[in-house]
Amino acid sequence: MDVAAIETALAELPSRFRGPGGVAGVVADGRVVAATAWGHADLGAHRPMTSAIRLPVCSITKQFTCAALLGAVGTPEALDPGLPTLIPAFQDTLPTVRDLCNNQSGLRDYWALTILHGARAEQTFSRAEALPLIARYRTGHFAPGTGYSYSNGNFRILAELLERATGEDMATLYARHIWDPAGMDGAILAADTRHPADDVVGYEGTIETGYRPADNGIWWMGDAGMAASLDDMLAYERWADATREDETALYSRLAHPQTFRDGRAAAYGFGLSHSLVAGHRFTGHGGALRGFRSYRMYCKEQRLSVVVMFNHQADAQGAARMLAKAALGWNDPAPMPLEDGWQGNWLCPETGLTARLEPGVATATLRFGTSPEPLHQVGPGQLGSALATISRQGGRLVMDRPHENLSSLLVPYRAVDMADGAEISGRYTCAELGADMIIEANGPSVGVWFDGTLGQGQIELACPAGPDLWHISTRRSMDAPAPGDWTLHIRRNASGRVAGAKLGCWLARGLTYDRIG
Repeated sequence: MDVAAIETALAELPSRFRGPGGVAGVVADGRVVAATAWGHADLGAHRPMTSAIRLPVCSITKQFTCAALLGAVGTPEALDPGLPTLIPAFQDTLPTVRDLCNNQSGLRDYWALTILHGARAEQTFSRAEALPLIARYRTGHFAPGTGYSYSNGNFRILAELLERATGEDMATLYARHIWDPAGMDGAILAADTRHPADDVVGYEGTIETGYRPADNGIWWMGDAGMAASLDDMLAYERWADATREDETALYSRLAHPQTFRDGRAAAYGFGLSHSLVAGHRFTGHGGALRGFRSYRMYCKEQRLSVVVMFNHQADAQGAARMLAKAALGWNDPAPMPLEDGWQGNWLCPETGLTARLEPGVATATLRFGTSPEPLHQVGPGQLGSALATISRQGGRLVMDRPHENLSSLLVPYRAVDMADGAEISGRYTCAELGADMIIEANGPSVGVWFDGTLGQGQIELACPAGPDLWHISTRRSMDAPAPGDWTLHIRRNASGRVAGAKLGCWLARGLTYDRIG
């Protein structure tokens, strides 16, 4: 392990990933070989960041929830009987609790749905408000076990089921099964984001725009909620490494590869992503809340762990990968030149979402999921990244996303710059959500907002994409990152009049609306 290269990479983090403050550390062969803290935990109070200050680890909590489940009840199947009580209206094939652990349930993400229920980014979202949203689920994205879609609701349901089954709260379960055995002395459940541990402040903005404190008001548990210091997280990495050869140990059980129903290998299971970095297999996960980003990763074969946490919104995963590559002495090969002709607009029939390619100098950007995906030329007629491959087949494109068990022959559509917003203006209702969508044109500008159980949301901008096809952009929400672009398909009746619409984003697809006014 190249400790000097690790220390050099650590020293570069503050300038490469600029922001108010952060912490990072590397564990190799069971010991901490390098760690650092920089910047400030609170700019207004002039309080420096330290390795002992606890930050929200956000979705890294998911693996702790799954570990508590395995430790407390043995297997996910033990909780299956309780699932129908939390989604009593579900009409499709019911997922299993194992499907929830592996993000294979097909259930829509409840944080994305808060937008469709009229929530605004800064409003308070209490513990009591989550389960009524989840209880409304009637349908899913796909048949359980056949695909992957990230859903925070999966892990919120796990936590609720686990507390009911054991009669204990999640903080007690985390402490007994992970925090205490791992020596994570400072870790706590800080579910209320209005009151972060150690009064640490998370910041939105950039060095160009300036930084402002993020205003969070959500209560979350199971999907997130844990707070831990760098010292705590490095203790967790040492514990995972110390138990690496014990197949009955919790981290070994979490990291055991999962499959889809068709037997294909899944790249996600029990709150852990499985990925290749510098040619080596890592398990890990990231976390995000407005004002915070985190990532941790572990390679069993190399006995290497990396932890990065920021109190701003820089790329913690990118920083962690940079440290791992430095430790392994890896340099990325020079990219192939980008071929011409990648510009275009397509529909993915399986998801109902648009897939747009925008070529740049060295990469092409795919706009399909929650955030833009850079794709490199990986072969003749082929673009690729860790998540997707785009291949030319004659005049068509095929998008392969093995992580999601998805292969789609994309359908081109004719892009439009202008469309008649007045024609689609009106009120639409979604029976499954019990919430409405209002489309309003003001001159050539078209705005959309949502009215539901959480209030009346702010106006989001809608842009025409193709014939009867629009994009609605959501860049800020309660959770982070926000859903990004929603694809809105306008539905017409036999006489050609607008009768309804179908709305979806990568986190929450295929919701049907009927026009009521």
